[in-house]
Amino acid sequence: MEDILLLNSIERYLEGRMLPDEKKFFEELRTSNPAIDQMVVEHKLFLHQMDEYADVKHFKESLHTIHSKLSITGEIRNSEEPEGVTGKVVQLWHRYKKVTAIAASIACITALFISALAMYFSPAANKTQLERLSRDIAEIKKSQIQTNNALKEVADTKIPKGAIVKSGGTAFLIDGKGFLVTNAHVLDGSGAIVTDKDGHEYKSKIVSIDHSKDLAVLQIVDNDYKTVKNLPYSIRRGQPDLGEELFTLGYPREEIVCGVGYLSAKTGYKGDTSSCQLSLTVSPGNSGAPVFSKNGEIIGIITTRQSQTEDVVFALKANNIYSMIDSLKSQDTSLKRLKMPSGTSLKNMDRVSQIKKAEDYVFLIKTYK
Repeated sequence: MEDILLLNSIERYLEGRMLPDEKKFFEELRTSNPAIDQMVVEHKLFLHQMDEYADVKHFKESLHTIHSKLSITGEIRNSEEPEGVTGKVVQLWHRYKKVTAIAASIACITALFISALAMYFSPAANKTQLERLSRDIAEIKKSQIQTNNALKEVADTKIPKGAIVKSGGTAFLIDGKGFLVTNAHVLDGSGAIVTDKDGHEYKSKIVSIDHSKDLAVLQIVDNDYKTVKNLPYSIRRGQPDLGEELFTLGYPREEIVCGVGYLSAKTGYKGDTSSCQLSLTVSPGNSGAPVFSKNGEIIGIITTRQSQTEDVVFALKANNIYSMIDSLKSQDTSLKRLKMPSGTSLKNMDRVSQIKKAEDYVFLIKTYK
C-alpha cells in the first residue's frame, strides 16, 4: 500500500498537481532519500514511454476510422466498371483496388510503427546505455574556429600550427609539479594542451594511460608553468558515503562550470565497485572532472552518464588514482618524487570560497593530431 501511495505522490509531483508546501516537502525528501529520487527519475522515463505508446495507438485508430468512413461513403471505391470485363473476380478487383491499396498502406504503416515500438521498448544489444562525457566533435570544431581566430592575434599559442583538435575534457592537478589526472577516453590524440581558468595555455605530455580503469596521467612540460607548493584539496583513500553532498568543477564550455548534487549509490553501472553513482547534472566536457566532498576532498572523477536520463552520472572512485600512481612509481623511478596531497585547507569553508580556491587547479584539456 505504501508503494502505491508513493507512486501516486510521484505522479502528482511530475504532473505539477502538488501544493507548494507539499512540493517543497517532497523535493526535500528526494534530496535526503536517494532511493526515492531514483524512483522519480525512472517513473518519469516510464511515463514518457507510455505517452509515446498512447500516441502511436491513437494514430492507428484514427487511420482505421478514416478508412471505414471513406469505404462507407464510397470515396475510395471505383464506381465505374471497366468495359469488356465479364469475370466476377476481375470486376471485384477493379472495383475495390483503391480500397485494397489503402488497406495495404495502412498495414504497412502499422507494421512500421509496431516495429519501431518494439525496438523502443526492447533493450538493444548493440546500443550502449552509457554516454562518455568528452566534448563532441562539433563543439571542438566550434572551439577550434574560435582558437584559430585567436591565433591571428596571439602569437605564443601552445597549439601547433595546422594541428587538428580531436577531443576535450577536464583534468586536475594531483601534484603541484604539474602532474594531472583525467579520463583515458579524453586523450584521443598524439598531443595535448591544458588551459587554466584564466585562459593560459600549457604544453603537456602523456605520462601513462590505463584504459581498463579509464584513467590517464599527464604532466605539464612548459617553462611558463609555475610549480604549486601546496594544493588546497586532498584525495580521499576511503569510500564515499551514501547521500554525501558533492560538487564538481569541469569544462563543458570554454569556461569552468560548477555542478552540485549528492552520492546516490555506492556502486556504479551494473554494480561496478570501482565507481559510484551520483545525482548530478553534467554535460560533454565534464569527463575527467574532480568530484569534491563538502570538506574539500576529491572523492571521484566524472566518467559517464546513463543515456536517456538527465542526472544519473557515474564517477570513478578516487582510490583508483592511488593504485595507478603506486603502480607507476614501481615502474618508473623518475616518478618517485610525485606526491599527492594528503590534507585539505577547504574544510569548514562555504562552497563559494572552496570553489575560488580549487578552480585554479582544474584545467581544460584538448588533444590534437
